[in-house]
Amino acid sequence: MHILVVNDDGPPSPHSSPYVHSLVRELQGAGHVVSVCLPHTQRSWIGKAHMIGQTVKPLYYRPPQPPLPAAGLTPVPGGAGGSSSNKKNSGDDDGDDDEGSHGTTHTRPSTRPGTEEWILVDGTPASCVQIGLYHFFQDRGPVDLVVSGPNYGRNTTAVFALSSGTLGGALEAAVCRRRAIALSYAFFTRNHDPVIIAAASRQSLRVIEALAAQWPADGSADLYSVNIPLLEGLEQGKVLYTAMLQNYWGPGSCFTEVDGSVNGGSEEEERIREGEGLDEEHEKDETAVRNGCHSHKHFKWSPRFTDVYRSVDEAPPGNDGWAVKEGHTSVTPLKANFWHPSTHLHGQELQFASISAPISSSQAAEAAAQSSEADAVAALPHRGTAASSPSPQLYALVDYGDDYVQPLILSELSALLARTKTSWQLLSPPSPSHGSPSLNTLLPHPDTDRVVQIGQYEALDFAFAAAHPATARLNSFVIRKALIRKHFLSATVDAWVAKHPASVLRTHVKRAEPFEVDYAEFLDDALVEAFDLRASLERNAARQQATGRSGSVSDGTEGESVAEQQQGEGVVTDGTGVGQVDDGPVEWWILKPSMSDRGQGIRLFSTMDELQGIFDAWEEDAGLSDSEDEDDEDGARDYITTSHLRHFVAQPYIDPPLLLPELGRRKFHVRVYVLVVGCMRVYVYRDMLALFAAKPYQSPNDHLLGSGEGDGIDLDAHLTNTCLQDETATDTVHRFWDLPLPHGGKPSTTSTTTSTIATDTNEVSLENIFAQICAVTGDVFEAAAREMVVHFQPQEHAFEVFGLDFLVDAAGAAWLLEVNAFPDFRQTGAGLSGVVAAFWRGVLRRAVLPFVVVDGTNEGGDDDDGGGDEDMILVRDVDLGRRWGGGGGGGSA
Repeated sequence: MHILVVNDDGPPSPHSSPYVHSLVRELQGAGHVVSVCLPHTQRSWIGKAHMIGQTVKPLYYRPPQPPLPAAGLTPVPGGAGGSSSNKKNSGDDDGDDDEGSHGTTHTRPSTRPGTEEWILVDGTPASCVQIGLYHFFQDRGPVDLVVSGPNYGRNTTAVFALSSGTLGGALEAAVCRRRAIALSYAFFTRNHDPVIIAAASRQSLRVIEALAAQWPADGSADLYSVNIPLLEGLEQGKVLYTAMLQNYWGPGSCFTEVDGSVNGGSEEEERIREGEGLDEEHEKDETAVRNGCHSHKHFKWSPRFTDVYRSVDEAPPGNDGWAVKEGHTSVTPLKANFWHPSTHLHGQELQFASISAPISSSQAAEAAAQSSEADAVAALPHRGTAASSPSPQLYALVDYGDDYVQPLILSELSALLARTKTSWQLLSPPSPSHGSPSLNTLLPHPDTDRVVQIGQYEALDFAFAAAHPATARLNSFVIRKALIRKHFLSATVDAWVAKHPASVLRTHVKRAEPFEVDYAEFLDDALVEAFDLRASLERNAARQQATGRSGSVSDGTEGESVAEQQQGEGVVTDGTGVGQVDDGPVEWWILKPSMSDRGQGIRLFSTMDELQGIFDAWEEDAGLSDSEDEDDEDGARDYITTSHLRHFVAQPYIDPPLLLPELGRRKFHVRVYVLVVGCMRVYVYRDMLALFAAKPYQSPNDHLLGSGEGDGIDLDAHLTNTCLQDETATDTVHRFWDLPLPHGGKPSTTSTTTSTIATDTNEVSLENIFAQICAVTGDVFEAAAREMVVHFQPQEHAFEVFGLDFLVDAAGAAWLLEVNAFPDFRQTGAGLSGVVAAFWRGVLRRAVLPFVVVDGTNEGGDDDDGGGDEDMILVRDVDLGRRWGGGGGGGSA
């Protein structure tokens, strides 16, 4: 990068500007082109001022070259004070720049090519930016970044920042539409240890490069204020995004009165410094006051920093002053208009991973959210501390545990609260070693603070929410296994359909045969009561045996003994006891472990031998795993441990599915994102996804006809879960509404009554499929809430996001496959991340906004404008009569 460096401390000097040359050398050593334009003398506390009415004149400073140390870190030879320009040449003479260890200053520029030369101007830091950008260094190309600093002292908190010339230089660059970083070093001793300064320069380089790589493309930040503590081991400290602490001067003046002579001579100033004649002058002042006359006096700048430091000590953790006090580097995003942007980043840790292209602030939040080491911010209890600003209206603890969706949630939450002008503070979770976060310890006032926690199920503080139902909201119910466990879902549907035979669940959920099995050898006993399943498998075996087609199709193992037995038994009898085989097609079944996810353990089978072979193979694979040292993660294996899961369901396989020639005749399922709020309102998000298999579809029956015995079915053509697909699979995720199907009638409207959305499947159209999905979703959630009250308990102080999967058959009927809690949003892919972001926008407006805006001015209803959540379709609104109830902190979900 071409970096322009300015400051407010002037050229290198051990007394006023000891750090700038060390930083310049570090930037140059990293390969950056560095141009330097500084005030010719100290210009601290001048802000973003320009001096009007004067002609700004330059000088030319030539810093010492290696192996001499960086200028400003050692005393001037001979004990001379002042700036590094202690050696000054008045003409064009290039001289020997090594004559002074702090460099030399010249009135004319060098004529020697390749000479390192800085510009010194008799102006302000803001003037240095203007002159450096537009009047020098054009031969080096456009300036990519302006670094103002490093300042000799911290610029944390509003009191320092509002007067800082260092921030003034960065602000001037920002209003010139240049990226800018204000850099300040917080010293704790004026002994400039070269080792610590070198470490600070390295830390500065890391932060500068990281921020430049992650600069938000959406304009959410114009500049950054970075403060680095000069402490041993500073590079081991955290680099935290922080807010700027709002603080104020204490009572009294920042100036001290000093005696002033009529001519303003320095003798009087010196005498006062030595303490001479103070009492006499004090008496004169009192006499003048008594006479009603002004006394002549001078005023010396002498602010009481004790007030500033006390404000840091009394404020809650998480601000820039606190970070530096704790030995961390603070990074504060700013707008060039005194806004406080990017509040969703506060408390997160800056990441230094290489990023090749500019990204938005939400993506910067994604990078920051990958680390949990910023837990110290929230882990420190700060209840009872005196804050210097009003408490926020909302606290938010967002730790979703997925670096794909985390920044999307943070970005949408930040935007929502900004639109509603809600003040809020982002809490950071403790590290995993500290256990699950406790809202009781994270909140300053747990009994009154309003808090939203969005995280993984295991990390949610259910006990706190149950005890504070009016002031807490969580993103999960405690108990919901009636839907998310497949054998419970089967029981839920059966119970509802038995009482409501007209329900769409009867014709849109395949019957399931649940069974339990610990070990493969007990499979036959486990299926004793699975009458329909056993009868189907026996018919299939007889059909295959009669036509000479047998064998385990699903996993490549042969099975003959059961088939032979089934042939003897027969399936259709003629009254004489002689078995006859009907000529119908083989009925295929799909096996699903009830409590697994991400497509793990799914198999196809049509005979008892094939099913037995599946379980036998799993036990063999699990045995090999136990006896060998394997590095593979469990998620990469395509087998399960039967004894660990035990619960399985078998369902008739939907064949043929709807296939689209334009998309390669590949099987697909529809992923539907659903929001359930309180007790309970159920929303279907209209912008659904279609997830495709990796290979063209081939019916299992076609496989039997065209393949020899023992060949296994290629599951890549049957499984549409993208988690199971390797990197060679392409074009597997599409927007549902972009599929090449007729759009159908007018868009579906909301429905709050049972099964009132039309489900006519005569027309295969997008709107018709969506109508079926809405009807099924409403019924299945009401079925769980009313028929399985022990295993599904919506709570008024919670909301939850679910992912429902539907398969559309060739006739256009939408069949519910499963219900997933904490759906894998990553399957959406980077190209369609906007779908997930918009969904969470609707989630937050429907579930969080009514909780945040308590005065009724905006309750996030269906008619809200500007919310972008019109695609959240209300499909069920029932009053379950449960208020502030639900499980406490335990139980299995």
